[in-house]
Amino acid sequence: QVKLVESGGGSVEAGGTRRLSCVASGYVFGDYCMGWFRQTPGKEREGVASIATNGGTRYTESVKGRFTISRDNSKNTLYLQMSSLQPEDTAVYYCAARSNCGRLWSATMGNLWGQGTQVTVSS
Repeated sequence: QVKLVESGGGSVEAGGTRRLSCVASGYVFGDYCMGWFRQTPGKEREGVASIATNGGTRYTESVKGRFTISRDNSKNTLYLQMSSLQPEDTAVYYCAARSNCGRLWSATMGNLWGQGTQVTVSS
């Protein structure tokens, strides 16, 4: 059974840091592009960052220089290190997996998803 389980969410003050983790099971983690998305009420889920099987990364403009995505294939775990957090970063953060990074961003209906973890940044 394919499963993605996020953790690390919580409340943090503006300017603070937080690290999210996503543990994958049920498939060959190293063969998949992995990513983080986020969603706020009333808005569409948006891509935040992705990391390809070769380690190549992509970030949405608003988090460049503040967030770092990484993966540990030996632990089947994806990370998102978030720093300089701002209230506009408040959202439910979802881990996603797809065989192709391009489709991860553009055809999200086909992604594998975790259940999400809430991050709340207070000013």
